[in-house]
This record gives sequence, structure tokens and C-alpha cells, in this order.
Amino acid sequence: MIRYVVFLVLLSIWASVEGRSISQFLTEKSTGTKWAVLVAGSNGWWNYRHQADVCHAYQLLKKGGLKDENIIVFMYDDIANNTENPRPGVLINNPHGQDVYQGVPKDYVGEDVNADNFFNVILANKSGITGGSGKILDSGPNDNIFIYYTDHGGPGIVSMPTGLVYANDLINVLKKKHASGTYSKMVFYLEACESGSMFDGLLPEGLNIYVTTASKPDENSWGTYCGLGSGACLVECPPPEFDGVCLGDLYSVAWMEDSDVQDRQTTTLDNQYDRIACRTAANLTYGSHVMQYGDMELSVDALFQYMGSVSTSHSQAPCPMASAPSPMDAASFLTSSENVDQRDTELFYLTSKYQGAPKGSNEEFEANRKLNEVISQRNQVDNSVKRLGELLFGVEKGNEVLQSVRPAGQPLVDNWDCLKSYVKTFEAHCGKLTAYGKKHVRGIANICNAGIESEEMVAATAQACSS
Repeated sequence: MIRYVVFLVLLSIWASVEGRSISQFLTEKSTGTKWAVLVAGSNGWWNYRHQADVCHAYQLLKKGGLKDENIIVFMYDDIANNTENPRPGVLINNPHGQDVYQGVPKDYVGEDVNADNFFNVILANKSGITGGSGKILDSGPNDNIFIYYTDHGGPGIVSMPTGLVYANDLINVLKKKHASGTYSKMVFYLEACESGSMFDGLLPEGLNIYVTTASKPDENSWGTYCGLGSGACLVECPPPEFDGVCLGDLYSVAWMEDSDVQDRQTTTLDNQYDRIACRTAANLTYGSHVMQYGDMELSVDALFQYMGSVSTSHSQAPCPMASAPSPMDAASFLTSSENVDQRDTELFYLTSKYQGAPKGSNEEFEANRKLNEVISQRNQVDNSVKRLGELLFGVEKGNEVLQSVRPAGQPLVDNWDCLKSYVKTFEAHCGKLTAYGKKHVRGIANICNAGIESEEMVAATAQACSS
């Protein structure tokens, strides 16, 4: 009996030190099916990177042994055969990368890439699906799920080609999925500006869901492998024919290139988090802070439980010295374009078009016109929001109220119905929020948090955007 007790004590001590080894041992013989949902929520050539990210994710999961019937892909599919694509029918996610487009399932494309279909796919609600392949996340209680979403975002939102995915709606869908008892564990990787705001203070523990996001709730994420030609990159340029676009997103490329070279049987989600957090935050000052949410105990699981495993030569690049992220202005495009703030990728593209056009040509004139138009739109929305804050809270405090960020662990807004309503009010008077303009959703959330009544919001918005 004494020897048995001693054995249990020693086992307990070893378990606390070598938890990852035990987790891997206990889960190595997984009986469930691995499922994946991959979402690129944008369209347009200048958003090349999002669909390239998703296609790369598909390829690494496919090599890991996941079957097409268990991988569900959302992407607008307007990039590979775009007239601007210098390599028709091909997408690359790395300057030296292979084609990642070949063989990718076209489950939901074009207008079928929307929030309703995304939610119904997760909930396996086939009757709620419109268009597409009809493929759903028909998982069982022993199955593991991996969801990867890449797009533009804002406080409490991520984009779709049309419409938005609000954080509270996403969390409610995940809660419903858990209540249905149709999965064992879930991992969710999210690439977007302010992506942490989709889960911070919202995702409860106990759902068997582990999340990493590309950025903090009040921080932008970054495109990478971007170039303006003539070798104007800090590290690696994309091929010169890809001027003006980014081949990937920094956080996304970090986790996928890590998954491509690591031994997924032994490396854990937490190991990967450490590496991608280091690479994403420390990459030549242009980066963001990767965050974790949900059930941290899942982080000791090996990657293969969600991504499958593949025989490869394993290596690990050293992490560069960390440095604080810095904003990139228009002038920076000319000299430092390895990574580009996601909110500035349209300007980056238009700047490239303008610089690459023959001097004095109609092409140069048109590119300059479009560039100035977008800059004007950005200034207009900034000024409209500033004016709105002044009308509601006074000249001295308006900006302070709109820009305030809640402490970590608190959700963006108390009343999500208010936020949705006031975003519609703002867009009705001031125009649709662009990828750049979506940063102002925080200000609209703060208007809700301040208790501004609907009538006052409508009147102030109409006045702020009337000029």
C-alpha cells in the first residue's frame, strides 16, 4: 500500500512537470474524425493574401491526412483567375512558395460566403444553407474541429464580402455547437485587426475551445511578403510581378509555415503559440501581439490532433529580438514594405499602381485619382466620427470617449443590439464602413456604453455627416 501511494505521488509530480507528454500519450490514439472550416472573408485583388492564406491552410491539412469531405472552404474565388493575376490559376503564399490553389474545394464562393452560411455550417444546419456545396460540419461527439478565419476586422467584428460577423453572434454559435454535444475539442485561429475583441470577455471556459488571435483587442494585424518592386523590402520581396499585394498575413504565415516544418506529432499548440507570437510581434517592428483565449488546458494537445501529421524535415528558426509595433504611413511604403498594416493594404496597392504607371499616361492619371479618392474617403470618415463625438460628448471629451479601450477581460460593448443598430445608423448617413473605417466601430460601441439614446444618435450622426 505504501509503495502504491509513493507511486501515485511520484506520478503526480511527473505529471505536473511533463503534462504535455502525458497529454500526447493519452490522445495519440484518437478515434474521432478531424474536421476543418477555412474562411477567407474578403474579395478584391488587393486582398490577395486572404485567399492565399486559406488555400495554404487547406494544403497543409490535406497533407496531414484530413479528407476533402471533412474540410469546408469559404472563399470568394475571384483571385486565382483575376485579370490582374500574373500567374493565372495560381496562388502563392510565400515568395518561394508553390501553387496552393490547385485542388482546393470550392464549397462556398461568391455571394455564398456570408455570415449566415458560416454559422449554419458550424451548427450543421443544412436547411439554413443557401447555395454552395451544402457541406456542413457534421461532426460527432468524439471529433475535433479546427476553424481558421482570415480577413479584415474591427472592434467586435470580422468582415465578410458583404456584411459582418459580430462577436456575440459568433460566441452564441460556438455555445450552441458545444450544447449540441457534436465535438470533443475545438481550436480556432483568427486573423484580423482587433481580432482579440472577438473573444476577450466573451468566450467562457468550459466549451473545450482554444483560440489564438493575430492581435490584441485594440491592435491591427499585418500583411506580409509585400513589395513595391525594385527590391524595396526589408527581408524578402514577393516576385516583382506581385507589386502592390501582400502574399500572406503575418500571423497566418507564421502558424502555417510553422505547421509545415514542425513534427505535429510532438509539438503542441502551446509550443506553436510561443513561436508564432514571437515571430508576429518581433518581425522588424511591424507586427502585433498574438493572444490566447478559452480553455488553456487544450494548449498541451499536439498539433496533429487538429491538423493531422505529415512526414517532413523538422526545423526551428530562431525568433528575432522583439520590438514594439510602429504605424506605417504612406511615406513608409517607399522604403519599408516587408509587412503592411492590414488597414493600409488598399493604399499600398494603389500607391504601387501609381508608381508603376508610365509617367504622364492615362493610367498614371487614373491611379492617382483613385489613390486621392481613397485618401479623401479615409479623411472623411475620420472627420465624421470626430465630429460625432464632439456633438455627443463635447469638443474637449468627444475624442477621449470614442477612443477609450476597456480593460482586458471586458467585452467591447454591453448591448450588442445597440451596437448593430448604431452601426446601421452611421452607415445610413455616412456611407459603408470600409476596411479602414471599421476601426471606428469601437467609437460606436462606446456611444452605446455611454447610454446615448437612439434618437440622439440619429440626429447627431445626420448632422456629423451632412457636410
